[in-house]
Amino acid sequence: MKFNLRNAVKRVLPGSLIRAVTGIFYGWHGNYSNWNEASASCSGYNADAILKKVEESSLLVKSGEAACERDSFLFDEVQYSYPLLAALMWVAALNNGRINILDFGGSLGSAYYQNRKFLDSLPEVNWSVVEQQGFVKSGKKHFEDERLHFFDSIDECCKSYKVNVALFSSVLQYLEDPFLILEKVKLLGIRYIIIDRTPFVSGKDRITVQKVNPRIYSGSYPCRFFNKDKFISALTRDYDLVMEFDALDKANIRSEFKGFIFSLK
Repeated sequence: MKFNLRNAVKRVLPGSLIRAVTGIFYGWHGNYSNWNEASASCSGYNADAILKKVEESSLLVKSGEAACERDSFLFDEVQYSYPLLAALMWVAALNNGRINILDFGGSLGSAYYQNRKFLDSLPEVNWSVVEQQGFVKSGKKHFEDERLHFFDSIDECCKSYKVNVALFSSVLQYLEDPFLILEKVKLLGIRYIIIDRTPFVSGKDRITVQKVNPRIYSGSYPCRFFNKDKFISALTRDYDLVMEFDALDKANIRSEFKGFIFSLK
């Protein structure tokens, strides 16, 4: 049997120590005063190379050769976020098995393929990904079908389908003004908002630079860790908080990743 040093280390060392050590080289660093300052400290990334890698991984998932992908990284088993799945099925149950999803920043349909086994049991699913132009072009060419759709903007999506749930999974922290996007969703009167894989710290918001593990792809960009109370209060003026849950992710700085389900008042 071939010796695998990485797997041996994982068996011996606790996850918290592994994150601390690897965080020296990549992960989240810094505490910047504003988004522009953090951006100036980033090396950037090759968007075309990232898209190509995500596309290759997603095609393997679509064909059934891989179970699922996250950020282009392939998994042998589906990595379910069970609270997210429960939220989707809850919304569908409240709407006679029909669900029209706006998946903001949803890559090439990662969350759709992750939950496809259960979504296929519903009579009507329209999963609409709103993404950057390159992802939309690839999505329309390789992945779009009668249930999975791709759009360049929220407005375009909402003109095509009567969206009843907006999904934000690991995306709000990478936006310069995430509350502007959330305000747009509120103004559109979308009934439910599901948020997953979003990081929080105690105290005020913290703006960091995330250096991506090169096993995934090379690059660095700004990332915000939110104050949870402030984040929730921005939504609860118009929405009721139905549920808060722990998300899958971890970081090398003291923080917690959370998810939420909100329902329009």
